[in-house]
Amino acid sequence: MKRLLIFLVFVFCFALFLFIFRAHIAPPIASWMFSPSAAAAPQSACPNNDAGLKLPGGFCATIFADNIGHARHLVVAPDGVVYVNTWSGRYYGNTPPHAGGFLVALQDKSGSGHADVIQRFGRSAQEGNAGGSGIGLYKDAIYFETNDRIAKFPLTSGSIVPKVDAPETTIVFGLPLTGDHPMHPFYIASNGEMYIDVATPTNACQVKNRVPGSPGEDPCTQLETRGGVWLYDANKTDQRFSPAERYATGIRNAEGYAFYDGQLYVTQHGRDQLFNNWPKLYKPDQEATLPAEELLLLKKGGDYGWPGCYYDLFQKKLVLAPEYGGDGGKKVGVCADKTGPAAAFPAHWGPNGAAHYDKKEFPERYTKGVFIAFHGSWDRAPYAQGGYNVVFQPLSGGRASAPCEIFADGFADGKKSPADAPHRPSGLAVGPDGALYVSDDVTGRIYRITYVGGAGAGGGITPCPSLTAGAGPISAAASRPPEGLHPNAGHEATAAGAPPRGATPPMVAEGQQIYRGQIGGAACTGCHGQNGQGSPLGPALTAHKWLWSDGSYAGIAKTITDGVSQPKNYRSPMPPKGGAQLTDDQVKAVAAYVYSLSHGATPAAH
Repeated sequence: MKRLLIFLVFVFCFALFLFIFRAHIAPPIASWMFSPSAAAAPQSACPNNDAGLKLPGGFCATIFADNIGHARHLVVAPDGVVYVNTWSGRYYGNTPPHAGGFLVALQDKSGSGHADVIQRFGRSAQEGNAGGSGIGLYKDAIYFETNDRIAKFPLTSGSIVPKVDAPETTIVFGLPLTGDHPMHPFYIASNGEMYIDVATPTNACQVKNRVPGSPGEDPCTQLETRGGVWLYDANKTDQRFSPAERYATGIRNAEGYAFYDGQLYVTQHGRDQLFNNWPKLYKPDQEATLPAEELLLLKKGGDYGWPGCYYDLFQKKLVLAPEYGGDGGKKVGVCADKTGPAAAFPAHWGPNGAAHYDKKEFPERYTKGVFIAFHGSWDRAPYAQGGYNVVFQPLSGGRASAPCEIFADGFADGKKSPADAPHRPSGLAVGPDGALYVSDDVTGRIYRITYVGGAGAGGGITPCPSLTAGAGPISAAASRPPEGLHPNAGHEATAAGAPPRGATPPMVAEGQQIYRGQIGGAACTGCHGQNGQGSPLGPALTAHKWLWSDGSYAGIAKTITDGVSQPKNYRSPMPPKGGAQLTDDQVKAVAAYVYSLSHGATPAAH
């Protein structure tokens, strides 16, 4: 009986144990073992990795925003809002600009890695704007390039865009807009020093731009107002551009800025067409391998060599350009006294944006250098194009401490050419959350790159191609400069005279953009020529003979407004306002430009 009692107690306790186990332990375990979600593979470390980019191990990329216009440079505010400057004009085939303002504010309120708030602000194309490249933040204001100036809008709490009636305050005006490189990216230091790129109007300061065998102008008068970095004060307003504020010279096109280790670095686009313009001095494949793209350590008073010098990556030195007595790479001449690059990159990759990573989310190694966005080449054709990627360049002591690495690739989706690439990197910015943002100026896509670590983290690093690598096999059709071929590009700045009474130099500059179809939707160049020299369809605008007015500012404006339905000496009529929806202010601006053309480089009679 005693043994039976013990056995029953044991059975009871065991049954109780099974009951408790099944009720409180077994279901979770069973659920873990047999539920469909558990049976599937573990969740991806990058659940929203929809960007299609190739990155080192542990990194993810999302499409933060898309189709916002030709996005150039961008900046991220302390609250995480991304601000982008977009651009229009002949670089994009004069396609109709995006509706609304050229400035775009992007905000991710849900934390999904995608912008769910997109707001455009600033002046639109209908208001005489063409957008720009440069953008920055300083003292609770958004600074931006627009037409011939750098301006700012105040930002107030409670809104990611300026108030509707917020004033657009001009910081610097009168920046040159003519020629091959009309953009003005800039950098604002913590003390308000504002460094502005004023790029060259030509490729190599030839008498006839990009024309084979044309010599260089000596001296290159373009360097008086172009081809360098200018320094202004972001705390001041209405500063007029002038030669006096030049900070450094000899820089063909300084698109990207990065402040690292107490020093300011800037990228430089190397010159084009060594073989195409000088076939007796260079081999065909040298069109694709010379000269280097550069990262420069910016110094006050520095002279980096353009147009007389270019950096030869094979010899690792500056050599004399053929336009100035160079013999294909042997002569050094005056280049011995110019400043070479802190780092060099393969020819024609097009370094547009730069940024130093100063957060803690990426592996520490990425804080010891700069990221550079390479827009991609055109001048390597008929050999394979290059660039179209984001590169990391390690730095130490003002120089490259190791070869560069391709950090992000896949923007071009295997179609590395200006005409075919679906996306081309242009701007870079680091957010307060440690994300790296990349802009694309083809469709206006913004990428957001983050680090999540995990298996394979830190692996898959791709070194940049050797600087002395050959051009490779012929694989593409010959290409042309995206800005076109304009032999007179270096003289456009002096082609116009003083503005008429009642107009200003900025109005003349805006009028030139309207005349060329960069603003307003209709180009006058089709009938009157690129620089007003005339054509079989329309009269020259540089002469002093007028067919439909007395040549006064008011008379020209009236002719533009009314149009010419029955031309006297030409077969092509001109519709009112050139067939465009120009505002009254835009009519005044283009009339001021036409007036200045007719008065040449001499003071206008008032």
